[in-house]
Amino acid sequence: MHIIRPLLLILFFGVASTCLFAQTIQWQEIYPGVWKGLVGKPDDYDLLKAADTGPSVALNKLAKADFPLNKADITAQFDHGKTYLRLPLQANEQLFGFGLNFQTVHQRGKILHLHTDHYGKSDNGRTHAPVPFYVSSLGYGVFVNSAKYIDVYAGSNVRKDSKNPPKVMDRNTDKNWDAHPYSDAVEMLIPAEGIEIYVFAGPKPLNAIQRFNLLSGGGCLPPRWGLGFTQRVHRLYTSEQVKQEAKAFEEKGFPLDFIGLEPGWQSKSYPCTFEWDKSRFPDPAGFVKQMDAMGVKINLWTNPYVSPDAGIYKKILPYTGSHTVWNGVVPDLSMPEARKILFDQFEKEHVKIGVGGYKIDEVDGFDSYLWPDVATFPSGHTSEQIRQTYGLLVQKHSYEMFRRNNSRTYGLVRASNAGGASFPYVIYNDNYSHEDFITALINSGYAGVLWTPEVRASKTAEEWLRRFQTVCFSPMAMINAWSSGMQPWTFPEVAPQIKAIAELRMQMMPYWYSEFAKYHYEGTPPFRGMSLEEGFGNAVKKEVTSVNHQENPYEEAVTREVKDQYMAGEYLLVAPLFTGQTSRKVVLPKGKWYDFYTGKLAGDGEVITVSPGLDIIPVFVKDGGIIPMMPPMLHAPKAGQKVNLEIRHYGTSNGSYKLYDDDGTTFDYEKGNFAWREIKVERQKNGALQGSISKEETGKPNTVGTVTWRYMTK
Repeated sequence: MHIIRPLLLILFFGVASTCLFAQTIQWQEIYPGVWKGLVGKPDDYDLLKAADTGPSVALNKLAKADFPLNKADITAQFDHGKTYLRLPLQANEQLFGFGLNFQTVHQRGKILHLHTDHYGKSDNGRTHAPVPFYVSSLGYGVFVNSAKYIDVYAGSNVRKDSKNPPKVMDRNTDKNWDAHPYSDAVEMLIPAEGIEIYVFAGPKPLNAIQRFNLLSGGGCLPPRWGLGFTQRVHRLYTSEQVKQEAKAFEEKGFPLDFIGLEPGWQSKSYPCTFEWDKSRFPDPAGFVKQMDAMGVKINLWTNPYVSPDAGIYKKILPYTGSHTVWNGVVPDLSMPEARKILFDQFEKEHVKIGVGGYKIDEVDGFDSYLWPDVATFPSGHTSEQIRQTYGLLVQKHSYEMFRRNNSRTYGLVRASNAGGASFPYVIYNDNYSHEDFITALINSGYAGVLWTPEVRASKTAEEWLRRFQTVCFSPMAMINAWSSGMQPWTFPEVAPQIKAIAELRMQMMPYWYSEFAKYHYEGTPPFRGMSLEEGFGNAVKKEVTSVNHQENPYEEAVTREVKDQYMAGEYLLVAPLFTGQTSRKVVLPKGKWYDFYTGKLAGDGEVITVSPGLDIIPVFVKDGGIIPMMPPMLHAPKAGQKVNLEIRHYGTSNGSYKLYDDDGTTFDYEKGNFAWREIKVERQKNGALQGSISKEETGKPNTVGTVTWRYMTK
């Protein structure tokens, strides 16, 4: 026995060392409908700590809800310093999210490696915002708060001990044999010895997304000018050329709110000095002041990699990583010392003279550009963790400069992640597929980020106009002409249509601004996929067997992947056309929908075909929809400026809308200096519709001038 016992112990521990050890997840409801689960020893540094935003107070005001899953079916196991996480899936369940994808909206069955990177034309998890959050069609959401690369198997594989195994089929005899059998779980592999996981209740998918966004402080609230039109000029323009560009916009009557300067504003770039090139911009402060007097803000391109010729180089060198990017050192922005040196330079040289924002480039990938995973950083955080959070860090700490100066900003960034919803930045990339851009815009609403389908060079007037129509129904209406030098009127044959859609963007400013306010205060994404709209089906297509698709094509349409139409705010459905298309199908959610331009009935919960002509991007309004509009100004209203409103109502039903107001430029809204005005349209006893708007509150902002009413549906 004395010989056998040691052998038994060796055998026992030898076997145990290769087994997965199950751990109990400790759940705590931290806000109504939001549960935090802890298991093992999570990393000290994670996404929420990097973003450091804190939850919105609105979370505490939400309705109570039950835990949306069976806790016993959520399991975590450990082995070799990794966590194996498993969450249940039902047969009729579709999944959305897992970051900023460009080609797919339905994520069930996908295998992803969530890794911050430039989009490489494949939805494999390597993307600008690899957010480890997903939402289910059954009305709940799940977020894994880890700054590591995460492998996701989103219902793609089957365990031999599955509680709900797929039916075993014979390919030789069964015509329904499937190479991808039904899987009853989402599984994730996280390279950490523990995890922090959040579950969000619904009851609807949109409610789960709202809770996720509010956990990060709510969505961003841009300044009014940020929702106007922007032009990014050629990379080597001088201050005089920029002024001439702005004057041309004004003389030709095209709206313009901010101009983006590309690398040539700096004395050196790739790597960067962050200092003005005095040969192109001899008087930066005077230039910015002159542009501001013209009603145009200035946005500066940069990346954070410090040139040896930069004045801050020696000072910041001890707080940089082991590897360079384009021969520039990489500040470890997780360290207060590095942040202070870099952003003190930005604040002194840029923000203090009135610069309105930044385009922060190349914080995403490719691997051959950025630091490798063997790099080390003085904070002690791994290269992987810095890679996953660098987009959050540049947004967070550049944004804080503007907060200190009580001046709101709106800019562009190449990378983000969970926790960044409240940062006023829009993601962009080098891809130029119009179709991919629309799919990304849809997926941004599931990921807690914003995306712009920017316009660059185009080969034809048709392409130019179709792309321009899209950006005017997106978070940022932008032409990016850093290389081409193109302008809105470059194709004279469509210049009137370009001007008309740009003016429409400005007319809709009250609507866009109110929708972003809902993003901030309520967590509702201003641009989002059709699956989040009431009355739009989102079941898993292959599980739907009782529908006669020939008799009811609508049912077939809403179970397929819809990635070319989207909701813009509370009431609008946008269905863009792409180059070469003269018509398209549009899936209307259940209920009556009306043409945005004419007010005529377009359909009632059905699939319609539209042929709008080149001048029109198809837009539809749900029954009872209210769209507040203002005159087509060349610049967004200034602080305190009153504007007249034309309030449009669509359909035959009563409607209501919450109109938001503040000064549009400062952070005073955080001190309660804002107002909501309730707009109502109700049918009277005589059958006529009548509109009303609640009175302004004493001491609150009021930029509403004369109000007129337009009942679009006759």
